[in-house]
Amino acid sequence: MIRIVSNLRLSLFALAACVALPACQQASNEPAPLEGAAIGGPINLTDTKGQPFTEAMLQGKYRMVYFGYSWCPDICPTDMQQLALAFRKFEEESPALAAKVQPLFITVDPKRDTPEKLAQFVAAFHPRFIGLTGSDAQIAEVTRAFAVPVMKGDADDKGNYLVNHGRMTFLMDPNGKPIVLLTPDQKAESVLADLEKWVR
Repeated sequence: MIRIVSNLRLSLFALAACVALPACQQASNEPAPLEGAAIGGPINLTDTKGQPFTEAMLQGKYRMVYFGYSWCPDICPTDMQQLALAFRKFEEESPALAAKVQPLFITVDPKRDTPEKLAQFVAAFHPRFIGLTGSDAQIAEVTRAFAVPVMKGDADDKGNYLVNHGRMTFLMDPNGKPIVLLTPDQKAESVLADLEKWVR
């Protein structure tokens, strides 16, 4: 009985210590959901200023990577709103940690998403989002690396078309390794919870 009581006291003490120190959650040895997944790779694209943007520019930064396109009629803007809302809350709560995260919007429609068009689009959501485009080959390479399916729909008589693509947002670590799939479709609170849990 004495041993049981002692163990109980130790457990309660450890629990109390963890409640008092938020870092306990971050110090967890829980493996990342996407640990070891073959997701991600070199990024060789063009930013909204028309300048080359490569993986080297992200060294030491967590990356919040969303694939979509600015002409998307509903889903992409809605997801971006939730991602931006979550990131703003994260900046307010943990500015030092938020500074370690670089949000990226990679288009799946490079024909229409010019640097100028992307600049207007991402600026509507958050000033720290970087929009990236490139040639058809460059976009195909990065979507393959991130296992994002993309299929262009048929154009109508005015030349308008939709692009069907995987609704995926990745949180990557500072070395470009995948951590978790973020879920803006489940609202900003879900994204915020993952940022709080995995960004250290």
